[in-house]
Amino acid sequence: MGWSAQDARALSDRILAFSRADECEVALERSESSHTRFAANEVTTSGTASDLSISITSRGKGKSGTVQINGTESAELERAVRRSEEMMAVAPENPEWVEGLGPQKYQPVEGFHDRTAGIGAEERRGGVLAALETARAKKLNAAGFFETGASRSAIANKKGLFGFHRSTDASYSTTMRTEDGTGSGWAGTSSPRFPDIRAADLVATAAKKALASSGPRDLDPGRYAVILEPQALADLLLGLGFALSARTADEGRSYFSRPGGGNRIGDKIFADGVTLRSDPFDPRVPGRPWASGGGGFFGGGIGNPGLPSRRVTWIEKGVLKNLSVDRYWALKNRKEPIPFSASLILEGGTGSLDDLVAGCGRGLLVTRFWYIRTVNPQTLQLTGLTRDGVWLVERGKIVGPVNNFRFNDSPADLLKNVEAMSAAVSTGRMIVPAIRARDFNFSSKSDAV
Repeated sequence: MGWSAQDARALSDRILAFSRADECEVALERSESSHTRFAANEVTTSGTASDLSISITSRGKGKSGTVQINGTESAELERAVRRSEEMMAVAPENPEWVEGLGPQKYQPVEGFHDRTAGIGAEERRGGVLAALETARAKKLNAAGFFETGASRSAIANKKGLFGFHRSTDASYSTTMRTEDGTGSGWAGTSSPRFPDIRAADLVATAAKKALASSGPRDLDPGRYAVILEPQALADLLLGLGFALSARTADEGRSYFSRPGGGNRIGDKIFADGVTLRSDPFDPRVPGRPWASGGGGFFGGGIGNPGLPSRRVTWIEKGVLKNLSVDRYWALKNRKEPIPFSASLILEGGTGSLDDLVAGCGRGLLVTRFWYIRTVNPQTLQLTGLTRDGVWLVERGKIVGPVNNFRFNDSPADLLKNVEAMSAAVSTGRMIVPAIRARDFNFSSKSDAV
């Protein structure tokens, strides 16, 4: 897929030339992906997909209108621009409208790898075969998904802003189930670099977990110490990331709101070992050179779309150091805008998961969570289910598998109660350790496997 910055600029210039609005913004995304899916110990689907997404936003006098198309003929592009202008004209005025950005300097993000971009079904074959052969040999039932792809994205506007970014991604996951249906194991990861996907190791982990989790004993819900594997912790940290907003805190709508007004920046909130930061330039979890936003890629002034991405420390040794600040809130309060990056890194310790287990008197070891939903944004309380293996730990030893649970707890409270962390590793989307924490609330049993 040879789509260059010059190609993206030429297309965006063609679109912008049709604009009659005060402002016009264009976001382009060209992607190509291929996958192999397997289930019931057989390959089920294999295919490729390619797409070009074009988002056009006309803006002016406090209004905006966005149209998305994927055609590149001049007549199609002009119709889309006119339609966005018509939508802008009838849209209600946005009281938080902010003028579009001028030219920006974007620091390159190294997220593209030629080998990954060229991977096809033949190169994925070994990883799929490892799962199928292992499952058959161990009398397990395997399902999974192996996908590789590449994308090129660009943003541009009438004020001279232009950015271009290339990225690749390879992802692999597999679930193994025992024949009696009582045991389930999962393992997976993703990376911009195809060689990072060690499918055979992931298959071995999933198979081991499936066998070790079969025939679980019945255990009552309650508050337990927990040992969360990195994926389980990453599942919960997404909820915390969405709460790192200065506006919601300043308006009293957030866990980070200060009683009486303002936010809690500078307060010691979490355990001493908790340091959370964003680094979109970390090659393990690269982001984009610019921030994205809602309401179209530029968001009509919503959030921080188009601002250069940056490294930010959100929490340092338990102290809240920063909250994201969108451009409207920054202008209103004379603050610097701080875009949020999803490239989250929670710094860990030096030990291993086995060390966390050895230091636990009594608690539960959790593989991962799923079906997570927000219960109370102001307390960050979430609910969800454990999945693919839960084990009881007593006196530093894994006693055996137990039933799954529904939890009702907050990632903020979890980070308050951290006792120990392993070394941080990549889950594909975040860099996080495994952790051991006190007093996690499992509210009921779950029939999930």
